Amino acid sequence: MFHDPTFWVLVAFILFFALIFYLKVPGKVLGQLDERAARIKQGLDEAEKLHQDAQHLFAEYQRKQRNAMKEAEEIVAAAEAEAKTLLKETEADLKVSLERRRKQAEDKIAQAEKQAVQEVRETAVDIAVAAATQVLSQSLQGAAAAAQIDRAITDVKAKLH
Repeated sequence: MFHDPTFWVLVAFILFFALIFYLKVPGKVLGQLDERAARIKQGLDEAEKLHQDAQHLFAEYQRKQRNAMKEAEEIVAAAEAEAKTLLKETEADLKVSLERRRKQAEDKIAQAEKQAVQEVRETAVDIAVAAATQVLSQSLQGAAAAAQIDRAITDVKAKLH
């Protein structure tokens, strides 16, 4: 039996397991495995928490993006409304300006007509006075004629002007 190698392998095997149990290796191994499992579980929990935080952030950014798009659409709509209002105001101002310029042009034309009529009248008076002077000077002779001509010219000028 002591010469049998199988016996010594059995003794070594039993001593080996006795030493392992004496040194509490299975407890230590189980403790390390439990610690490792706890770290892994903690890592998984942290990863899950980060995943949930990321989902919340993603949802919040999507909401913010929708709000920003809505706000941009509102800004565009307000700008379009303001542009339409400004266009209407500009058209109204343009109409008023054109009407004012038309009125000014009509007033200038009327004034020019009045001035032309006045100039024609003055020219006609001057021509009539000159013609009357010539006719009277040819038909009347002497100092009495000259006085009468001067009086007639003064009367004609006063009546025509």
